[in-house]
Amino acid sequence: MMGPTPRPGASPAPMRPVAALRVLPGLVRDPLRTLVGLATDADGGIVRLSAGPARLYLVSDPAQVAHVLRDNAANYLRDGRGLLWRPILRLFGDGILGEGPVWSDSRRTLQPLFTARRLDALTDDLATAIADATGPLADAARHGHTVDIGDELARLVCRAIVRVMFADRFTTDQALRITAAQDTIATAVLPRLLLPFVPNAVPLPRDRAFRQAVRTIDDIVLPVVRQARADGDDTDDVVGTLVRGRDRDGRGFDEAQIRNDTVAMFATSTETTYGVLTWLWPLLHRHPAVADRLQREIDEVVGAGPVRHEHLPQLRYTRMVLDELLRLYPVAWLIPRTALADDVIDGVRIKAGAQLMVSPYLTHRLPTVWPDPDRFDPDRFDPDGTQDTDAGPSAPASARRRQRYAHFPFGGGPHQCLGQHLFYLEAPLIVATILSRFRVRVTDGRLPTPQAGASVRTDAPVRVRIEPAALSRTV
Repeated sequence: MMGPTPRPGASPAPMRPVAALRVLPGLVRDPLRTLVGLATDADGGIVRLSAGPARLYLVSDPAQVAHVLRDNAANYLRDGRGLLWRPILRLFGDGILGEGPVWSDSRRTLQPLFTARRLDALTDDLATAIADATGPLADAARHGHTVDIGDELARLVCRAIVRVMFADRFTTDQALRITAAQDTIATAVLPRLLLPFVPNAVPLPRDRAFRQAVRTIDDIVLPVVRQARADGDDTDDVVGTLVRGRDRDGRGFDEAQIRNDTVAMFATSTETTYGVLTWLWPLLHRHPAVADRLQREIDEVVGAGPVRHEHLPQLRYTRMVLDELLRLYPVAWLIPRTALADDVIDGVRIKAGAQLMVSPYLTHRLPTVWPDPDRFDPDRFDPDGTQDTDAGPSAPASARRRQRYAHFPFGGGPHQCLGQHLFYLEAPLIVATILSRFRVRVTDGRLPTPQAGASVRTDAPVRVRIEPAALSRTV
């Protein structure tokens, strides 16, 4: 398959060659800002980063992204031999985040756990688990303490997810140790992402921290996996499902694959949510009109709680806020791919073996796709004001902004994240539960700086003061 179908009135996007050494200082100092600048300067055209004989292609236009992730996905692989994918596989290994038969076996096995029907049936259990996990926030509210909202969200999410998706196989303390190790890995992997040409055998800064974090995770996860395999576990949770998993030849998954998929699913169902929601509170602080509208909706729909399944369809503005939050801080900011065969994308020849970088973070900030892209504006996702479209680059921005791959925070195509529907259940339940019980006051009005790693993190903790909602209503 050769490139996206030409769009009426659109000429092929030009390719912009850039010497990697020229932008290396910026990539080291502030990789996100540097990459956004490259994509913006190219006006959505493909950017080629050259370093000796190697070529890396930065793809950000929605139509080009659709070609790589969906239309010709079979040609663009998550190749463990690829320079950009190697750092990710150092933690997750082969399995649900791999490629080929092992990936398809894992996805086929895990998919039933993440269907909309099954997760919808778990909504009230998840809501109860979230409400039960708000005890530390209630303590902070009673004593007037300030807290790191990222840490508190991690604690809340871990307690709820371990109960609902992992059948309490891990204690809350163990889950928090895993998330702390994931936090270390998220930044420790950065040198490998920025210097993909350096072999793994050559030490880089933070490699030791990365290895220690992986050991911490294995020390917790592997005993659980081994016990489940020894017991012939029939529990309907992530680990039990993997223990019963079979490949296409009918053979059971080995320990490594069950370990890899357990770690990947734990990260998908925990880090995704608390990492994204950490950004919510400073944004609400800086946009009081959005905060007031969000609070009014939750007061009207949920009241004093508890939050239940029937409330979710009515939390329309909450969903808009979450979609805009994901636009600014997508779950997976970098999606590496390796070209299996020669291809052409909008007139740019891509040779077999070329490395491609697709990035929701960049596409979501293209001014040609999203007007005033740095502005936090949930009304972009008003379902009454926008609709999906296949409009090309010559169409008005108001139409282009809802092109399918203008907003893809969970990736796309056959490898789209399994946890997408879980996020859209879990996140509004958390936001509605917290705001129906408490008021969250940010103590520092500074908007954190995005920090690149395996995910987009805040560069510093977000400190907040928790107040009881009843007290706030009387003030």
